[in-house]
Amino acid sequence: MGNQISLSASKISNIFKKKSKKPLPIETLFTLPSPLPSWPAGEGFASGIIDLGGLEIRQVSEFDKIWAALEGGPANLGATFFEPSSIPEGFSMLGCYSQPNNKPLSGYVLVGKDVTTNDNNNNAALKPPTDYTLVWSSESLKIKQDGVAYIWLPTPPDGYNPVGYLVTGSPEKPPVDKIRCARSDFTEYSGENEAVIWGDVNANGISVYRSRSRNRGMQGTAVPTGTFSAQISNRANLDLPYLKNNGNANQDLVPNDDQINVLVQAYSPLIYFHPDEQYFPSSVEWFFENGALLYKKGEESKPVNISPTGSNLPEGGGNDDEYWIDLPIDNASKERVKKGDLASACAYLHVKPMFGGTFTDIAMWLFYPFNGPARAKIEFLNVSLGRIGEHVGDWEHVTLRISNLSGELKSVYFGQHSKGVWVEASDLEFENGSNRPRAFSSLRGHASYPKEGLVLQGNGNVGIRNDSAKSKFSMDVGARCVVVDGVEPPWLNYARKWGPKISYNREDEIRKVEKVLPGKLKSVFDKIVRSLPDEVLGEEGPIGPKWKNSWIGDE
Repeated sequence: MGNQISLSASKISNIFKKKSKKPLPIETLFTLPSPLPSWPAGEGFASGIIDLGGLEIRQVSEFDKIWAALEGGPANLGATFFEPSSIPEGFSMLGCYSQPNNKPLSGYVLVGKDVTTNDNNNNAALKPPTDYTLVWSSESLKIKQDGVAYIWLPTPPDGYNPVGYLVTGSPEKPPVDKIRCARSDFTEYSGENEAVIWGDVNANGISVYRSRSRNRGMQGTAVPTGTFSAQISNRANLDLPYLKNNGNANQDLVPNDDQINVLVQAYSPLIYFHPDEQYFPSSVEWFFENGALLYKKGEESKPVNISPTGSNLPEGGGNDDEYWIDLPIDNASKERVKKGDLASACAYLHVKPMFGGTFTDIAMWLFYPFNGPARAKIEFLNVSLGRIGEHVGDWEHVTLRISNLSGELKSVYFGQHSKGVWVEASDLEFENGSNRPRAFSSLRGHASYPKEGLVLQGNGNVGIRNDSAKSKFSMDVGARCVVVDGVEPPWLNYARKWGPKISYNREDEIRKVEKVLPGKLKSVFDKIVRSLPDEVLGEEGPIGPKWKNSWIGDE
């Protein structure tokens, strides 16, 4: 197992010398609600160490506090900077850690160890810097702060790159053996800023970010170190590279079948449906067995039934509109199939390596035969949008992101129509003390959310309603799922749309809504609706999971 966050809550509080009357969220240590399970035997999953081809990495989640800003950043609560502590023998620091103060302490950084076979150390995977450059100090900062911070950029030897900053509480230059730089071939410049950690109008021109690689996906080799990135006014490019996996093929680091089964049972979500939901998921087999039809362009009068496995669906061709799937023709069967069949519903799992094999993503796809009509909130009014939003076939998913070093659930992606959001484990709502997150499916549209309530897709008080709530209708994904990698069901390779093109006039539906709106709200509504993607408005059925960019890429 990798190093777990083992500081007690009291120890976390004690490292903050100055506390506000109300403790900051970061003074609380986050751990998953339940202990991690025992993992079945396998290759390197959850062993605590990954070899990047001569550079071993481990995950450290125990920290010593260096400095805290007490304002600015998310929720104007500031951020805290740490250095890793309890570094295993033989391993070295690669950079410091920072996190906003508005969340419980929950991060990690990687530490590294040279395991190359060179005898003379001339070509070691890691080397100390030759010097440091002071790139920023909080000495003149005009905000509340705990101590004074000095951020140093290591000066690497020739052929090496720094992969993290060093933060100290003293203006004295730190010793060069405090941190290590990585050999250039173990690094990859591909970062982009993902989320703000801290920044302030009075912060002397610094903005601190959590970054991510632009080259993400199953074949990506960039390995995030867990450290922060910084942009500083009047400074040249300060972008730092990621580590790079030069060793194990990414697929070799993915958990084996037995380990995947345990992961699914440990972390699979409980999906709650709105109490007014009419359109539930079903299995793909149920959809086909209950009258779904395959249409071919130019032969619309001769639709054919689809076999339960989809073995007669056409392969190849891409999303060329030559074929599409639709509901049964007779009205009674059509209305019955629209409603889905929760009893048969099954989650289809796709398991893939991410970030140079240091993480595993488990994408959990649900199929809904029908996506219902949308509703809008327009200031103080709630209005039905007629048939806007309706389409046959609806694929929605959540994705678990798991550390291959420790086996811990780190975050969950909630798919929301054509987009979605990653939510860190510390922000999830878990089911009854387990490590299983809750997901809430929006009414009729089936977007997934980490909390129940109303989310407006639009601007201000005008937008498409996404209502979700806990009810007696729910699905235990772990109890009804199948991994579709390896032996793929035939329907997975169907590349065309799972529903026909729109069969109503969107302009007519918009005009119907505008007739009931006060004059000033007509133009506001029109502007918002036209800015929404076609997937939200129900222009046509979606393509299947395997043909979406996230199948081999990132969400």
